[in-house]
Amino acid sequence: MSELITAELVDLGLSAETKEAAARSLAERMAAVGRVTDLEGFLADVAAREAQMPTGLDGGIGIPHCRSAHVTEPTLAFGRSTSGVDFGAPDGPADLIFLIAAPTGGDADHLTILSSLARHLMDETFTGALRSATEPEQAAALIRGDEPASAEPPSAEPPFRIVAVTSCPTGIAHTYMAAESLEKAGRAADVVVNVETQGSAGFKRLDPQLVAEADGVILAHDVEIRDKERFAGKPTVDVGVKAGINRPAELIAEVREKAERGDVSAPARTVTAPMDKGSDAADGFGTRLRKWLMTGVSYMVPFVAAGGLLIALAFAIGGYTIDKAPSVAEHFAWTGATSWAALFFQVGGVAFGFLVPVLAGFIAYGMADRPGLVPGFVGGAIALTVDAGFLGGLIAGLLAGAVVRAVQRVRIPAVLRGIMPVVVIPLLSSAVVGFLMFLVVGKPVATLQEALTDWLSGLSGANAVVLGVVLGLMMCFDLGGPLNKVAYAFAVGGLAHPNEGSLKVMAAVMAAGMVPPLAMALATTVRGRLFTTTERENGKAAWVLGASFITEGAIPFAAADPLRVIPSAMAGGAVTGALSMAFGCSLRAPHGGIFVVPLIGRPLLYLLAVAAGTAVAAALVILLKSLREKSPAARQPAASKATVAA
Repeated sequence: MSELITAELVDLGLSAETKEAAARSLAERMAAVGRVTDLEGFLADVAAREAQMPTGLDGGIGIPHCRSAHVTEPTLAFGRSTSGVDFGAPDGPADLIFLIAAPTGGDADHLTILSSLARHLMDETFTGALRSATEPEQAAALIRGDEPASAEPPSAEPPFRIVAVTSCPTGIAHTYMAAESLEKAGRAADVVVNVETQGSAGFKRLDPQLVAEADGVILAHDVEIRDKERFAGKPTVDVGVKAGINRPAELIAEVREKAERGDVSAPARTVTAPMDKGSDAADGFGTRLRKWLMTGVSYMVPFVAAGGLLIALAFAIGGYTIDKAPSVAEHFAWTGATSWAALFFQVGGVAFGFLVPVLAGFIAYGMADRPGLVPGFVGGAIALTVDAGFLGGLIAGLLAGAVVRAVQRVRIPAVLRGIMPVVVIPLLSSAVVGFLMFLVVGKPVATLQEALTDWLSGLSGANAVVLGVVLGLMMCFDLGGPLNKVAYAFAVGGLAHPNEGSLKVMAAVMAAGMVPPLAMALATTVRGRLFTTTERENGKAAWVLGASFITEGAIPFAAADPLRVIPSAMAGGAVTGALSMAFGCSLRAPHGGIFVVPLIGRPLLYLLAVAAGTAVAAALVILLKSLREKSPAARQPAASKATVAA
């Protein structure tokens, strides 16, 4: 944009109160330098374009523009309003106004100016620099790109440095959303934030130099932080992963306050359990129990996904009698589809067989670190042996962790401490857990599990619909949080011993979990003016996330407006869960969204249930947002990420 704008085309004290007056004031500057030949004719063309669609953008931006026969060359004029001018943006008046003029036939020039300007406006530093510019020459140079944008003079002091770690039970959406929120809040606060995401695909450890130079640490997690000892002795804020998403600025402010007070964390080796390392002293038993259970679920999910999808694929290829196929180790035909289906089924069955032991083992690990693994896995395996199932695994993991913690509290002579982790603790804890699971709690839990299985098998009519409503509400209440995971774990547990009822439950849970992101995507498409530019961009991604059964895709919307988004999502999820159960839809795959539709019983009715819930949730959120009174304070100075239609 080197020749588009000069200092003569800049007005840093634009006093116009209407968009027509603002356009006239800037157009007069264009006429004065000979770039507009007929002022009134040009203004008529600007008004005609403005009548087609408002040109206001979120963040206090107005971009009136047109192609006109009265323009001699592509030109841009800039005005900074002192009182704000309404250009129809959802968040209120604009204070940065750009009038774009292109000659008739200059479509390419027109679009080039628009797209180039839009890219500049995505940078908050750029818009901040324009708002603080004191001379027209400075503003023109910024727009042309001759002068680097710097909203504030460089600080003489080095920036405050924070290292952060984010982690959630599944290691997918929450982990990366929290990282993005912390990084964005850090930029806004002029703080350097480096984040390590401990996600499902593993993690790349922060550079030790960054950790050594950090002034503070933020840990936003719902499962244990790996290698937490790195951060010992630094000011630390330790919270759940949702806090990292919803209030990153507060966390940054809190860690800065701790640094000023000299408040540092104790060495992480002073406690044993990974989840206790991340717990505040004031955490109650309920909070710690949730973290222990979420640790087990986080390690169980990959086994669920791999085993469940392989089994579902086997049924799709070989039919529902493939479970009667002989072992592929004894007979395998390379060119036979049935043999491949049998292979997938048997591999998936082996993976699924680890579900309960892994759940129990890592619940115990969350409570007591590595010493809890052996008794946890042993207790989980016994739960399978006595047919205590998923519930038995939960109880076995908690028992194993409790037993190990009890053994660790016993004072041991120094000479025996070396053999405690490898001999004494595994031996004693496994024996105690085995005794309890075989002779005390195993059979009662197995009876309860059998009763639950029979109840699911007999679900029909109103009872099934009510369960569908409850599961739908749970899936949509915290959008991937603990209650969502409880509903999901309940459904997955039923797949370990599938029957007609448990397959219906799995279908209802996945259908309801798809609704929140799909509903937000639909709402941003139908009534985009009710949402910010950032939310509209998130809405595009939410189509894919919802279709893939990633409920967390709705979190950005819920974080910004929880009182309207969450109740709407819950209503839609309840409708979908109820319809899925009423229709008798079933599902053998634990994940996959629309990509496993061929594996769904009554797929068309299933898609209808998802569509109905999505429509209900979208309609409700649109209604609630429409009733909201527009507040001037709601305007955010975020730069627009969208171009204005030419």
